[in-house]
Amino acid sequence: MPCHHLRDCIISAYATGMKRLVIGTRGSKLARTQTEWVADRLRKAHKTLAIEIKVVRTTGDRDQSTPLPAIGSKGLFTQELDQELLDGKIDCAVHSMKDLPTDLPDGITILAVPDREQPHDALISREGLRFLELPRGATVGTGSIRRRAQLRCIRDDLEYADIRGNVDTRITKLTHGDYQAIILAAAGLRRLGLEEQITEMFEPSVVLPAVGQGALAITGRKGDKTTRDTLRPIGDLNTRRSVTSERAFLSVLGGGCHVPIAAHARVTGRQLQLEGLVIAPDGTARVRDRITGPAKDAAMLGVQLGERLLKLGAGSILQSLNQT
Repeated sequence: MPCHHLRDCIISAYATGMKRLVIGTRGSKLARTQTEWVADRLRKAHKTLAIEIKVVRTTGDRDQSTPLPAIGSKGLFTQELDQELLDGKIDCAVHSMKDLPTDLPDGITILAVPDREQPHDALISREGLRFLELPRGATVGTGSIRRRAQLRCIRDDLEYADIRGNVDTRITKLTHGDYQAIILAAAGLRRLGLEEQITEMFEPSVVLPAVGQGALAITGRKGDKTTRDTLRPIGDLNTRRSVTSERAFLSVLGGGCHVPIAAHARVTGRQLQLEGLVIAPDGTARVRDRITGPAKDAAMLGVQLGERLLKLGAGSILQSLNQT
């Protein structure tokens, strides 16, 4: 609601201790849309806060042709924004949570996690065909080893080809006939207003999402209480606990965002259920399990599930991947 009196606006400004906030973002349409969404929510929470958005080009943005695993996953879409934070040029940065390394640089932390969009993977096909309806030998574009491995378990008669570029570029490649279908995160399509393009949504029971998929992470400098307090009104506790559990799971397994590891956590009441998967790139070997416990113990549950999967054979799958 708007401030009806000058006194209310002054109180709002002093409550955060901040009059101007500089937010860093990547330059893609999706990244800028997500950052504007965050900025809009902050403007509603703090009526007198002036917000500046600064676009920073990252390593992953500069190279749009090399497959992501070949570039190296650590900090691919984050390291330049991290440096801007450490240099004091921005106050915080908005990331897709699934792009964020599990080990953040010294001095950087997650200050806020807003409520999560749908975590599902989505199929867009050129002729409106669902996944099981695609003809044998159809080319499916995806830059994700995780997606490819799980889909091969369902249909190994399709051709899975790498695809790079932003959402619009990928859809253009589809319409130009480079692929008969592509797989994208439903969250990005929804945020861009492209939900009507989706042919089919994959339930997590069919294709388990990437760690943090659908969630945003707002990073900042450790010890920056002013920025943390400014961001606090847009944080969501259940989403934070869910992604904390998923990231703890990933950390135990030692994987980045471009390895065939998947996880999805849900909070219901005071309970959190986490499901995790490690799968060989060709889909021939996989380990999958779930754990349930108090939501307040989110990180511990992630660690426990990760250790359980290692005992069930996940380590050998990941080791074989590192040797290829």
